[in-house]
Amino acid sequence: MGAFIIITSFTAMEGVAWLTHKYVMHGLLWSWHRDHHKKEHPGYLEKNDLFFLIFAIPGIACLAVGALALPVFTWIGTGITLYGACYFFVHDLFIHQRLKVLRDSQNRYLKAIRRAHKMHHKHLGKDEGECFGMLWVPFKYFRES
Repeated sequence: MGAFIIITSFTAMEGVAWLTHKYVMHGLLWSWHRDHHKKEHPGYLEKNDLFFLIFAIPGIACLAVGALALPVFTWIGTGITLYGACYFFVHDLFIHQRLKVLRDSQNRYLKAIRRAHKMHHKHLGKDEGECFGMLWVPFKYFRES
C-alpha cells in the first residue's frame, strides 16, 4: 500500500508542477521566475531558486504529520520529496548543467526532455509558453530525436 501511495504522489506531482509552472510561475509570481528565462545570469543563483524552498514545504509538512500522527502522510511526503529530488537532478543538473553531467547523452528520452525544455525557454516572456512539465514529454520531441 505504501509503495502505491508513493508512486501515485510522485506521479501526481507532474501535474502539480505543470499547473504551478504555467499559472503561478508564468503568472502571479513571474517576477521571481523571469530571471530564469534570461539568457545571462548575474550569478550562480536566481530569484527562481526561491521556488525550491516553497515547493519543499508540502513534502516536509507531510513527512512531519506522518511522523507525528498519520503514517499515510509519510508515504505522500516521500512521493513529493522524491519528485522534488528528480526535478532538481533533471532540471538543474541535467538540463541547465549547473553541474556538468550527462552532457553528451544520446538517450532518446533525455534528449527529448532537453529539447522540450529548450522550446519552453524559447519564449522569453511569460506568455505563449509551452512544455511546462518536466518528466512527461510530448511525443513530438521524441520524433525529433
